[in-house]
Amino acid sequence: TTSVALAFGYLRKLTDQILYYINDRESEGYGISNQGIDFAIEQKVQLIISLDCGIKAGKLIDRANQNKIDFIVCDHHTVGDTIPNALAVLDPKRRDCNYPFKELSGCGIGFKLLQAFEQNSGEDHDLLEFLDLVSVSIAADIVPLNGENRTLCYFGLQKLNDRNRPGLRALIEISGRRKMDITGILFGIAPRINAAGRIGHAHEALELLLSETQEAATKLAENVNEKNTERRDFDSSITEEALQMIEQNGAYKKSTVLFKEDWHKGVVGIVASRCIEHYYRPTIILTESNGLATGSARSVQGFNIYQAIEKCEHLLEKFGGHNFAAGLSLSVDKVSEFAWIFEEVVENTISEDSLTPFIEIHGELDFDQITTNFKSVIEQMEPFGPENPAPVFMARNVYWKHRPRILKEKHLKFSAIQEGNSTIFDVIGFGLADRLEEISTNPGMSIAFSVETNEYLGVKTIQLRLRDIKTEHHGA
Repeated sequence: TTSVALAFGYLRKLTDQILYYINDRESEGYGISNQGIDFAIEQKVQLIISLDCGIKAGKLIDRANQNKIDFIVCDHHTVGDTIPNALAVLDPKRRDCNYPFKELSGCGIGFKLLQAFEQNSGEDHDLLEFLDLVSVSIAADIVPLNGENRTLCYFGLQKLNDRNRPGLRALIEISGRRKMDITGILFGIAPRINAAGRIGHAHEALELLLSETQEAATKLAENVNEKNTERRDFDSSITEEALQMIEQNGAYKKSTVLFKEDWHKGVVGIVASRCIEHYYRPTIILTESNGLATGSARSVQGFNIYQAIEKCEHLLEKFGGHNFAAGLSLSVDKVSEFAWIFEEVVENTISEDSLTPFIEIHGELDFDQITTNFKSVIEQMEPFGPENPAPVFMARNVYWKHRPRILKEKHLKFSAIQEGNSTIFDVIGFGLADRLEEISTNPGMSIAFSVETNEYLGVKTIQLRLRDIKTEHHGA
């Protein structure tokens, strides 16, 4: 969605001979589709630019060529055995590509195409104004936040916080967030953009991002927000069902493959991620769509799920993705065989380390070392994300000062003090409500945490974001 908003938003300033097309997830799936090619033929299109897809769509691109339609592929997914016969194929993962940075997001590839266009045409059409969309894409697609992504995202976040794009401004306002950072994108903007395509049609999210007036953007943002609420309901009910299935049939396995024909296709990727939070192993969630078992795969640290799925290729209708996430389709009657072979592949290739969630501690820190100056030094290393994680610290001999409580039935909150230290910090543990009893009965603990800023009613304070707890059982 961000990729198309970037390319269409930029190119419409230069020509009115331009259209966009986004798949209906439910009926067409992901990537280039026959329906998309039909639309292009009907509209007498001469050039298609595919964004964030196309690297495995050789046959469909051949069909476009036969109808005198040129193709430029902009993709960042893993390349198959053959390169599509297109006018140009931009994908840094091509084996013959010497571009130095290999981990651009799909929107980042679109940005590079337009950057080259500006350089070659000698014209300047404010391409940098579109970096806000690139930053949303980088955060949401969980690509490494180092190298060129770090630069694009740093300046993109500045554009995002300027709130010049009505659509993104409306999303920020409806999310209730002030300053946007990577976390703000991941929890405020990205789920709402995704929900439009997962529950309805992504056209609505695209129209929102392309809105030219605040009035139109606000109305569309309200609609998208409703879809996101609906998506959350699907997400939680299907996750609960999936976890019960794992408990009953496969808690001992090295992988998870689940299929149920009536699960909502739009949330299977989210459900896979939720299952990994409980059962830490490569996970694939499938549902029935257009007569096929179709779904999403999510991986764990250090395991390439794309390569594992590739070893089951003989059973699949199609698949695509990268190290951490993938999509796939296969005949419903082959799901059991696929699950069996996939489990065998994972069992033979995954390391025990990859089956154990871990938190990397970057250093031990006493509470009196956590100052506003210290926090400002950490901020110089932002934006944080994969390959550039927020530093995680450890403190020993920590005690809660006021009895811990639960927020919104999910989150753990307490104020903490360290032995021999007078500084008190608020501590918030997102999703750690299940640790309440443990620390209520064992007030002394070691904690793993990151240092964050909390803003409430315009007042900024340092807050510790809890990552994990190790209680110190007295007398043990």
